[in-house]
Amino acid sequence: MSDVRIEVDEQVEGLTWLVLDRPEARNAYSEAMVHELVEALDVLEADRSVRCVALTGEGKAFSAGGDLKAMRDHTGMFEGDAVGLRDRYLRGIHRIPRRFARFDKPVIAAVNGAAVGAGLDLACMCDLRIATEGAKMGSTFVKVGLIPGDGGAYLLARTIGFPRALELILSARLVQGEEALRMGLVHELVADADALRDAVRARARGLCGLPPLALRLAKSAAYRSFDLPLHAALDIAASYQGVAQNTADHDEAVAAFLDKRAPSFRGS
Repeated sequence: MSDVRIEVDEQVEGLTWLVLDRPEARNAYSEAMVHELVEALDVLEADRSVRCVALTGEGKAFSAGGDLKAMRDHTGMFEGDAVGLRDRYLRGIHRIPRRFARFDKPVIAAVNGAAVGAGLDLACMCDLRIATEGAKMGSTFVKVGLIPGDGGAYLLARTIGFPRALELILSARLVQGEEALRMGLVHELVADADALRDAVRARARGLCGLPPLALRLAKSAAYRSFDLPLHAALDIAASYQGVAQNTADHDEAVAAFLDKRAPSFRGS
């Protein structure tokens, strides 16, 4: 049985759902899930019909992060001495943040429930986060004697800023609702899981209606420019703009705007 499944949305053309499917373990990572998640991103990036991806969890949790039973038993991804475990992280779960960093289509995290530990880090790998008001989120590693081992310190600081990220990492406390919205951990709150899919679809409908290549280049430019000096960021901007300005979709967007009509984009 697969721990990750792909669902094409029936209401929004271009939107595909990526669902973590271990509800009995609150969608905690398994070794199979790591492999399947990376593989699914490869498939979705190559599929030209996919313009936006929504990541969510089956059942009542988004993701509980690491599997505590496997931690207790020192099995699977938690097996080995210090050197062995370091290698397991680099060759295992670290494949996920590296793959998300290369994924150039928009990804929305639909946080339907608890997103803790590595589950919060997974949500921070996404570009946008929409959560239910009751969804609890936290960098809870120190509670179980660990550190954010899958890149969480880096990801959380880039998401909400270093001072807030440090406080959450050191306190291991949970946040939800309006507090999560105020600190920028989520972009939007909804009442419950039923409203969550509608909110994701509304966001995705807007994203899927934009020129696909320009959207992908804009995302890539934003991430690649984040830590660069201005001159290097401008080099990226000039190169990407040169590509974008020579696409049929750019010409169509300008023509549609001047003609006061809806555009029709082909992704080229």
